[in-house]
Amino acid sequence: MQEHDFYPDQHVRSILSSVKSIAIIGASANEVRPSFFVAKYLVAKGYRIFPINPGRAGTEIAGAMTYASLADLPEPVDMVDVFRHADALPSIVMEIMAMPKLPSVVWAQLGIRDDAVAASLEMAGIEVIQNRCPKIEYARLSGEIGWAGFNRRTISSRKPKLQRGFQHYLLSE
Repeated sequence: MQEHDFYPDQHVRSILSSVKSIAIIGASANEVRPSFFVAKYLVAKGYRIFPINPGRAGTEIAGAMTYASLADLPEPVDMVDVFRHADALPSIVMEIMAMPKLPSVVWAQLGIRDDAVAASLEMAGIEVIQNRCPKIEYARLSGEIGWAGFNRRTISSRKPKLQRGFQHYLLSE
């Protein structure tokens, strides 16, 4: 079983580099909600997102079609990102286990942790990250978060490449 108090940077980088599609359970259409901001950020970084929100199914969130549940997804996803309270995790795990193809990663957002749920997912061969945000981890590992003065726990003299629009780093640079 994975230790869930600390995730080595290389482990998180490996996950964020290998994942291409993400179902976001609890995605919001409200632009000031963290789940909307994370969805929009992940799209900007090249991920395909599948927002999950029963009340918004059939509409778009962050430019992507929204689905009522994981069962309604049109294709398999690499990762399920959970923006729901920890007490919702057991029912979410049942939904995940019913998927025709299991995701390789389940990511529980900041403040969401359930070690028993994590153990059951890991026994099914699914990587689990808890109490972390993929947007924050991506920004920290790529160096973008350092622009705001946050300590990203790495030392680098790398500068962003000039391009049209806003400047950003990618994990692979």
